[in-house]
Amino acid sequence: MILNKYSFGNGDRFAHEGKAQLKASIIARNEGVTITPVWNKSFREHQTVKSTPEDVRIETNEAVESLGWKGQYLIDADHINLSNVDAFIDSSDFFTLDVADYIGKPASEGEINLFVGKYSNYVGEWKVPGIKEPFTISKKFLEQIALDFLFAINEAKQIYNYIADKKGVDGFITEVSMDEVMNPQTPVELFFILAAISDTGIPAQTIAPKFTGQFNKGVDYVGDINKFSKEFEEDILIIKLAIKEFGLPENLKLSVHSGSDKFSIYDPINSIIKKHDAGLHIKTAGTTWLEELISLAEVGGNGLKIAKNIYSQALNRYDELTGPYSTVIDIEYNNLPTMKTVNDWDGKKFANTLRHDQGNPSYDPEFRQLLHCAYKIAAELGEEFTNALNQYSNEIEKNVTQNLYESHIKPIFIGK
Repeated sequence: MILNKYSFGNGDRFAHEGKAQLKASIIARNEGVTITPVWNKSFREHQTVKSTPEDVRIETNEAVESLGWKGQYLIDADHINLSNVDAFIDSSDFFTLDVADYIGKPASEGEINLFVGKYSNYVGEWKVPGIKEPFTISKKFLEQIALDFLFAINEAKQIYNYIADKKGVDGFITEVSMDEVMNPQTPVELFFILAAISDTGIPAQTIAPKFTGQFNKGVDYVGDINKFSKEFEEDILIIKLAIKEFGLPENLKLSVHSGSDKFSIYDPINSIIKKHDAGLHIKTAGTTWLEELISLAEVGGNGLKIAKNIYSQALNRYDELTGPYSTVIDIEYNNLPTMKTVNDWDGKKFANTLRHDQGNPSYDPEFRQLLHCAYKIAAELGEEFTNALNQYSNEIEKNVTQNLYESHIKPIFIGK
């Protein structure tokens, strides 16, 4: 299986918005840009909402058939490892091998020495085509790369081999992910990480590094945009060189695990991928779930009642809900609106506070981040919540499609 040049990962917590999400790719196709939709859902998300990977396959197949989509589409087993991959084998054809937990665990001395010896020809001043400033590579640097990453990449190989034994080497697309760590990987580190991936024989088609800056869930990028842009462009040039140097798949491309809504870096990403004719995979998070909540608030009545109930419970269960996301959110609890305040809001006010429109004075990024983490409460409401999704499906689908296309796909892949 060969992943197309551009691909977009959709998250759909409650498996109701497949058609609305696919419509965003259809609009892009009508504008002359082909984007492969990839539906992603992690093991944690399945556990939280009591769903299965097969539910995602059923939803997407129904959306594809209903809308007559003839292009490529994929199901991503998102952030999996050997402990949970079995549940995804039958229904998924895109596997994100998450090895972040293994970074920093030391490989054997023999493996480290072998790696350093193999790549010692890069020691000294090293120039990468397209990057002005040369890099200085030392034997100590190569040893540190091996210490930091070889064990993790060997773990990725074990996961890959397990999947390949079950599905065959041509039956799926492989992504290697190491973004959920504290420290970003530099472009020169990425080069040697790709060398190690090549050594294992993993045919990675996407690589998801940790970038400079903060990628909090559901809100804009926090950091130096110029620094990110430089790093992003250098990563693309590094990947192009690594493909030639190490025989990696020719369509290997960057994967950006955005956490959704990194609006301020979308223009630089668009400019850079066009400049270098580079592919890109971008993965969103809770955007669709939040659009469902926004829509319920906007319709008022019972929809607004449900939205307020979810927020009320989220305030009361703050530590429980935010704990799993503590490294990718930035919320000061005392800054959150009280329930007394929220109870006085109408649907428009609730929606404006939640919707990611930085030009709207009501928008509150901390309110948005908390509700991003609160989908567990919606899952616990069961049919009360899903019946509301069905009842107001027209309003919700309109918001979901518009959000994905206008706020994400268009600025990233098409541009102004």
